[in-house]
Amino acid sequence: MTSTASALTAEQDGVLRAIVIEVLELEPEELTDTSSFIDDHDADSLLAIEILARIEKDLGVTIPQDDLTEMTNLDGVRAVVSRSLKETRDV
Repeated sequence: MTSTASALTAEQDGVLRAIVIEVLELEPEELTDTSSFIDDHDADSLLAIEILARIEKDLGVTIPQDDLTEMTNLDGVRAVVSRSLKETRDV
């Protein structure tokens, strides 16, 4: 896990992983921290938006759609969600 993910609890990290696995219809062992959603898992922009919406709903965070460009793999999702959680706490 990267240092940017330090804002995530183990439970939140598990939720993120479960959302990505469910939306992309993967087996748990298929998803790695750095596997590309597009190149390795055939995701498209609609699936990316679905991942974003589920994260917002399940974790209670707001993520700007501009951040979708960073959410290309699980590490990217962790970084974006960590930043959103930190910004929420700092408000």
